[in-house]
Amino acid sequence: MTRPSVVVLDYGSGNVHSAVKALEAAGADVALTADRTAVMEADGLLVPGVGAFAAVVDALQTVRGGELIGRRLAGGRPVLGICVGMQVLFEKGVERGVEREGLGEWPGTVDELEAPVLPHMGWNTVEPDVGSVLFDGLDDERFYFVHSYGARSWDLPPSPQHTSPKLTWSDHGGRFLAAVENGPLAATQFHPEKSGQAGIRLLRNWIDSL
Repeated sequence: MTRPSVVVLDYGSGNVHSAVKALEAAGADVALTADRTAVMEADGLLVPGVGAFAAVVDALQTVRGGELIGRRLAGGRPVLGICVGMQVLFEKGVERGVEREGLGEWPGTVDELEAPVLPHMGWNTVEPDVGSVLFDGLDDERFYFVHSYGARSWDLPPSPQHTSPKLTWSDHGGRFLAAVENGPLAATQFHPEKSGQAGIRLLRNWIDSL
């Protein structure tokens, strides 16, 4: 049986090789590339992200990442964002008082967590939404986070024409979105590739849905 094909978008982000290995362990044939044809034809696209919001947006622009993501979503083609790869999907980010426009796939702002200790680094529990595909069989697992910023609210109004998004929350000095499943677009604030067997299972759940 043919393994699903997944492209990890290569735009200069760090830590991409661990994501490639995790996807392979989860059952995908994986390519690390920014080639337009490969990105558009793959069964799934993973958008990694490490570092500052503005730097990731700038780097994505160098490979027309926003356009590629938008075109895939317009055709119902699955995309998964990880960490800052999730954050840049929102309208804007605010880091150290600097506001930067994001890709705008979701309304809302990514800003600093209100926690006494930052970054939020290490293992934490999550609260999956009922019917989540990503967290099927993972209700009691912990996942690995490394971040100081996040989306602390969900501002997309419900639509009678579309299935309601599945929202998964976590807590570090206050609630923030740990994951979103919104049609073909999904994202996690934590790093599945650093989350052991639970992370592999989550990636397998996503791959099986492609």
